[in-house]
Amino acid sequence: MCGIAGLFDTRGRRDFDRGLMQRLNDIQFHRGPDEGDIYLEPGVALGHRRLSIIDLSTGQQPLFNEDGSVAVVFNGEIYNFQELRAELEAMGYTFVTNGDTETIVHGYEAWGTDVFDKLRGMFAIAIWDATKKRLVCARDLFGIKPFYYQHDGNRLIYGSEIKAFLAHPAFKKELNREMLPQYLCFEYMNDSQTMFKDVHKLLPGHFMVFEGGKLNVECYYHITYKIDESKGLDEWADEINRVFDESVAAHEIADVEIGSFLSGGIDSSLAAYCMGQHAPDIKTFS
Repeated sequence: MCGIAGLFDTRGRRDFDRGLMQRLNDIQFHRGPDEGDIYLEPGVALGHRRLSIIDLSTGQQPLFNEDGSVAVVFNGEIYNFQELRAELEAMGYTFVTNGDTETIVHGYEAWGTDVFDKLRGMFAIAIWDATKKRLVCARDLFGIKPFYYQHDGNRLIYGSEIKAFLAHPAFKKELNREMLPQYLCFEYMNDSQTMFKDVHKLLPGHFMVFEGGKLNVECYYHITYKIDESKGLDEWADEINRVFDESVAAHEIADVEIGSFLSGGIDSSLAAYCMGQHAPDIKTFS
Protein backbone atom coordinates (compact mmCIF):
# COMPACT_ATOMS: atom_id res chain seq x y z
CA MET A 1 0.00 0.00 0.00
CA CYS A 2 2.64 2.57 1.10
CA GLY A 3 2.06 6.11 2.32
CA ILE A 4 3.52 9.52 1.55
CA ALA A 5 3.54 12.77 3.50
CA GLY A 6 5.29 16.09 3.19
CA LEU A 7 5.60 19.79 3.90
CA PHE A 8 6.39 22.60 1.49
CA ASP A 9 7.15 26.24 2.24
CA THR A 10 5.78 28.40 -0.58
CA ARG A 11 8.54 30.94 0.11
CA GLY A 12 11.21 28.23 -0.02
CA ARG A 13 12.99 29.38 3.14
CA ARG A 14 11.58 27.52 6.11
CA ASP A 15 13.60 24.82 7.85
CA PHE A 16 11.09 22.18 8.91
CA ASP A 17 11.49 20.33 12.18
CA ARG A 18 12.74 16.77 11.66
CA GLY A 19 10.81 15.51 14.67
CA LEU A 20 7.56 16.98 13.32
CA MET A 21 8.10 15.41 9.89
CA GLN A 22 8.91 12.10 11.53
CA ARG A 23 5.61 12.21 13.44
CA LEU A 24 3.65 12.97 10.28
CA ASN A 25 5.31 10.03 8.58
CA ASP A 26 4.96 7.60 11.48
CA ILE A 27 1.22 8.19 11.81
CA GLN A 28 0.94 6.33 8.49
CA PHE A 29 3.08 3.41 9.69
CA HIS A 30 0.19 1.00 9.04
CA ARG A 31 0.37 1.86 5.33
CA GLY A 32 4.02 0.80 5.08
CA PRO A 33 5.38 -1.27 7.95
CA ASP A 34 8.45 -2.54 6.09
CA GLU A 35 10.51 0.66 5.83
CA GLY A 36 10.26 4.42 6.27
CA ASP A 37 12.45 7.46 5.73
CA ILE A 38 12.28 11.24 5.52
CA TYR A 39 14.28 13.91 3.71
CA LEU A 40 14.55 17.60 4.56
CA GLU A 41 16.16 20.65 3.02
CA PRO A 42 15.21 24.33 3.34
CA GLY A 43 11.66 24.75 2.11
CA VAL A 44 10.68 21.09 1.73
CA ALA A 45 10.23 17.88 3.71
CA LEU A 46 9.41 14.48 2.19
CA GLY A 47 8.26 11.35 4.00
CA HIS A 48 7.56 7.78 2.90
CA ARG A 49 6.29 4.57 4.49
CA ARG A 50 6.93 1.45 2.45
CA LEU A 51 5.13 -1.82 1.92
CA SER A 52 7.69 -3.74 -0.15
CA ILE A 53 6.30 -5.37 -3.30
CA ILE A 54 8.81 -4.65 -6.08
CA ASP A 55 12.62 -4.40 -5.76
CA LEU A 56 12.78 -5.41 -2.11
CA SER A 57 16.47 -4.57 -1.63
CA THR A 58 16.96 -1.22 -3.44
CA GLY A 59 13.51 0.35 -3.61
CA GLN A 60 13.80 2.69 -0.62
CA GLN A 61 12.31 6.18 -0.82
CA PRO A 62 12.71 9.11 -1.12
CA LEU A 63 14.53 8.17 -4.31
CA PHE A 64 16.86 10.63 -6.07
CA ASN A 65 18.42 11.08 -9.48
CA GLU A 66 22.19 10.99 -9.87
CA ASP A 67 22.93 14.56 -8.77
CA GLY A 68 20.20 14.73 -6.12
CA SER A 69 18.27 17.47 -7.90
CA VAL A 70 15.08 15.39 -8.29
CA ALA A 71 13.51 13.44 -5.41
CA VAL A 72 10.40 11.28 -5.51
CA VAL A 73 8.08 9.74 -2.93
CA PHE A 74 5.41 7.51 -4.38
CA ASN A 75 2.50 5.34 -3.29
CA GLY A 76 1.27 2.79 -5.80
CA GLU A 77 2.57 0.68 -8.64
CA ILE A 78 3.52 1.44 -12.25
CA TYR A 79 2.61 -1.53 -14.41
CA ASN A 80 4.45 -0.42 -17.56
CA PHE A 81 7.67 0.62 -15.79
CA GLN A 82 9.73 -1.97 -17.66
CA GLU A 83 8.71 -0.58 -21.06
CA LEU A 84 9.30 3.01 -19.91
CA ARG A 85 12.66 2.00 -18.41
CA ALA A 86 13.80 0.57 -21.75
CA GLU A 87 12.73 3.79 -23.49
CA LEU A 88 14.58 5.95 -20.96
CA GLU A 89 17.72 3.79 -21.11
CA ALA A 90 17.72 4.24 -24.89
CA MET A 91 17.69 7.99 -24.22
CA GLY A 92 20.82 7.65 -22.08
CA TYR A 93 19.42 7.48 -18.54
CA THR A 94 21.14 5.12 -16.11
CA PHE A 95 19.22 3.06 -13.55
CA VAL A 96 20.65 1.88 -10.23
CA THR A 97 17.51 0.12 -8.91
CA ASN A 98 15.20 -2.54 -10.31
CA GLY A 99 11.91 -0.99 -9.24
CA ASP A 100 9.25 1.24 -10.73
CA THR A 101 9.98 4.39 -8.69
CA GLU A 102 13.16 5.26 -10.57
CA THR A 103 11.14 5.27 -13.79
CA ILE A 104 9.21 8.23 -12.35
CA VAL A 105 12.46 10.01 -11.42
CA HIS A 106 14.02 9.76 -14.87
CA GLY A 107 10.67 10.07 -16.61
CA TYR A 108 10.19 13.46 -14.96
CA GLU A 109 13.70 14.46 -16.04
CA ALA A 110 12.95 13.45 -19.63
CA TRP A 111 9.35 14.58 -20.07
CA GLY A 112 8.51 16.88 -17.18
CA THR A 113 4.84 16.75 -16.15
CA ASP A 114 4.03 14.88 -19.40
CA VAL A 115 5.36 11.78 -17.64
CA PHE A 116 2.06 11.31 -15.80
CA ASP A 117 0.19 10.67 -19.02
CA LYS A 118 2.71 7.91 -19.83
CA LEU A 119 2.32 6.06 -16.53
CA ARG A 120 0.04 3.05 -16.52
CA GLY A 121 -0.81 2.22 -12.96
CA MET A 122 -2.23 3.46 -9.67
CA PHE A 123 -0.30 6.19 -7.95
CA ALA A 124 -0.01 9.24 -5.73
CA ILE A 125 3.30 10.97 -6.39
CA ALA A 126 5.24 13.92 -4.97
CA ILE A 127 8.32 15.17 -6.85
CA TRP A 128 10.73 17.75 -5.48
CA ASP A 129 12.60 19.58 -8.25
CA ALA A 130 15.46 21.30 -6.42
CA THR A 131 16.73 23.07 -9.53
CA LYS A 132 13.42 24.81 -10.22
CA LYS A 133 12.46 24.94 -6.54
CA ARG A 134 9.10 23.44 -7.28
CA LEU A 135 6.95 20.65 -5.89
CA VAL A 136 4.98 18.54 -8.36
CA CYS A 137 2.25 16.15 -7.18
CA ALA A 138 0.02 13.82 -9.20
CA ARG A 139 -2.75 11.25 -8.83
CA ASP A 140 -3.65 8.37 -11.14
CA LEU A 141 -6.44 8.81 -13.66
CA PHE A 142 -8.98 6.74 -11.69
CA GLY A 143 -8.02 8.13 -8.27
CA ILE A 144 -7.23 4.68 -6.87
CA LYS A 145 -4.50 6.05 -4.60
CA PRO A 146 -5.45 8.87 -2.20
CA PHE A 147 -3.79 12.28 -2.04
CA TYR A 148 -4.91 15.00 0.38
CA TYR A 149 -3.50 18.48 0.88
CA GLN A 150 -4.01 21.77 2.71
CA HIS A 151 -2.66 25.08 1.45
CA ASP A 152 -2.72 27.91 3.97
CA GLY A 153 -0.86 30.51 1.89
CA ASN A 154 2.66 30.04 3.19
CA ARG A 155 2.63 26.30 3.73
CA LEU A 156 1.46 23.19 1.91
CA ILE A 157 0.94 19.96 3.82
CA TYR A 158 0.04 16.75 1.99
CA GLY A 159 -0.36 13.06 2.71
CA SER A 160 -2.02 9.77 1.86
CA GLU A 161 -4.35 10.25 4.84
CA ILE A 162 -5.73 13.36 6.53
CA LYS A 163 -4.84 11.60 9.77
CA ALA A 164 -1.20 12.60 9.17
CA PHE A 165 -2.15 16.29 9.28
CA LEU A 166 -3.28 15.95 12.89
CA ALA A 167 0.34 15.83 14.05
CA HIS A 168 0.98 19.35 12.75
CA PRO A 169 0.47 21.98 15.49
CA ALA A 170 -0.85 24.57 13.00
CA PHE A 171 -3.48 22.26 11.54
CA LYS A 172 -7.01 23.26 12.54
CA LYS A 173 -9.42 20.35 12.90
CA GLU A 174 -12.60 22.00 11.70
CA LEU A 175 -15.72 20.39 10.21
CA ASN A 176 -16.60 21.44 6.68
CA ARG A 177 -20.26 22.11 7.45
CA GLU A 178 -21.09 23.32 3.94
CA MET A 179 -20.35 19.87 2.52
CA LEU A 180 -22.29 17.94 5.17
CA PRO A 181 -25.62 17.89 3.23
CA GLN A 182 -23.87 16.56 0.13
CA TYR A 183 -22.11 13.85 2.13
CA LEU A 184 -25.33 12.78 3.88
CA CYS A 185 -27.09 12.62 0.51
CA PHE A 186 -24.46 10.84 -1.59
CA GLU A 187 -22.05 9.50 1.08
CA TYR A 188 -19.14 11.13 -0.79
CA MET A 189 -18.03 14.54 -2.08
CA ASN A 190 -18.11 14.98 -5.84
CA ASP A 191 -15.38 17.63 -6.01
CA SER A 192 -12.02 18.29 -4.35
CA GLN A 193 -13.43 19.15 -0.92
CA THR A 194 -13.40 16.88 2.14
CA MET A 195 -15.19 16.86 5.48
CA PHE A 196 -12.25 18.80 6.95
CA LYS A 197 -12.48 22.52 6.21
CA ASP A 198 -9.75 23.74 3.83
CA VAL A 199 -8.47 20.18 3.23
CA HIS A 200 -8.73 19.08 -0.39
CA LYS A 201 -8.11 15.92 -2.34
CA LEU A 202 -6.21 16.04 -5.61
CA LEU A 203 -8.75 14.92 -8.19
CA PRO A 204 -8.18 11.79 -10.30
CA GLY A 205 -6.18 12.42 -13.47
CA HIS A 206 -4.81 15.73 -12.14
CA PHE A 207 -1.43 17.07 -11.12
CA MET A 208 -0.47 20.20 -9.25
CA VAL A 209 2.65 22.34 -9.42
CA PHE A 210 3.75 24.60 -6.58
CA GLU A 211 6.30 27.08 -7.89
CA GLY A 212 7.12 30.72 -7.27
CA GLY A 213 4.57 30.97 -4.47
CA LYS A 214 1.71 29.87 -6.73
CA LEU A 215 -0.29 26.64 -6.84
CA ASN A 216 -1.48 25.47 -10.25
CA VAL A 217 -3.69 22.40 -10.70
CA GLU A 218 -4.12 20.81 -14.15
CA CYS A 219 -5.96 17.85 -15.61
CA TYR A 220 -3.66 15.57 -17.59
CA TYR A 221 -6.19 12.92 -18.62
CA HIS A 222 -9.70 13.23 -20.02
CA ILE A 223 -11.76 10.06 -20.41
CA THR A 224 -13.27 9.92 -23.90
CA TYR A 225 -15.65 7.41 -25.45
CA LYS A 226 -15.43 6.39 -29.08
CA ILE A 227 -18.04 4.12 -30.64
CA ASP A 228 -16.41 1.51 -32.88
CA GLU A 229 -18.81 -0.54 -34.96
CA SER A 230 -16.13 -2.34 -36.98
CA LYS A 231 -16.38 -5.59 -34.96
CA GLY A 232 -19.18 -8.00 -34.24
CA LEU A 233 -20.32 -9.14 -30.79
CA ASP A 234 -18.14 -12.27 -30.76
CA GLU A 235 -15.09 -10.29 -31.86
CA TRP A 236 -15.63 -7.76 -29.09
CA ALA A 237 -16.03 -10.56 -26.55
CA ASP A 238 -12.68 -12.00 -27.62
CA GLU A 239 -11.09 -8.55 -27.44
CA ILE A 240 -12.45 -7.95 -23.93
CA ASN A 241 -11.08 -11.32 -22.83
CA ARG A 242 -7.67 -10.46 -24.27
CA VAL A 243 -7.50 -7.01 -22.66
CA PHE A 244 -8.77 -8.29 -19.32
CA ASP A 245 -6.22 -11.11 -19.25
CA GLU A 246 -3.41 -8.71 -20.17
CA SER A 247 -4.47 -6.32 -17.42
CA VAL A 248 -4.50 -9.09 -14.80
CA ALA A 249 -1.03 -10.19 -15.93
CA ALA A 250 0.27 -6.62 -15.57
CA HIS A 251 -1.00 -6.52 -11.98
CA GLU A 252 0.91 -9.70 -11.14
CA ILE A 253 4.36 -8.08 -11.43
CA ALA A 254 5.83 -8.42 -7.93
CA ASP A 255 8.85 -9.69 -6.03
CA VAL A 256 6.63 -11.18 -3.33
CA GLU A 257 3.96 -13.86 -3.35
CA ILE A 258 0.70 -12.74 -4.95
CA GLY A 259 -2.89 -13.74 -4.23
CA SER A 260 -6.46 -12.71 -4.89
CA PHE A 261 -9.29 -11.49 -2.69
CA LEU A 262 -12.64 -13.07 -3.59
CA SER A 263 -15.73 -10.92 -3.07
CA GLY A 264 -18.22 -13.55 -4.21
CA GLY A 265 -18.86 -11.72 -7.47
CA ILE A 266 -18.01 -12.52 -11.07
CA ASP A 267 -15.22 -9.94 -11.41
CA SER A 268 -12.96 -11.29 -8.65
CA SER A 269 -13.65 -14.87 -9.72
CA LEU A 270 -12.64 -14.08 -13.29
CA ALA A 271 -9.50 -12.29 -12.11
CA ALA A 272 -8.54 -15.34 -10.02
CA TYR A 273 -9.20 -17.61 -13.00
CA CYS A 274 -6.88 -15.52 -15.19
CA MET A 275 -4.20 -15.56 -12.51
CA GLY A 276 -4.44 -19.33 -12.42
CA GLN A 277 -3.72 -19.47 -16.13
CA HIS A 278 -0.48 -17.53 -15.63
CA ALA A 279 0.90 -19.16 -12.49
CA PRO A 280 0.12 -22.30 -10.46
CA ASP A 281 -0.97 -22.46 -6.84
CA ILE A 282 -2.51 -19.00 -6.60
CA LYS A 283 -3.85 -18.39 -3.09
CA THR A 284 -7.25 -16.79 -2.69
CA PHE A 285 -8.84 -15.17 0.35
CA SER A 286 -12.50 -14.64 1.08
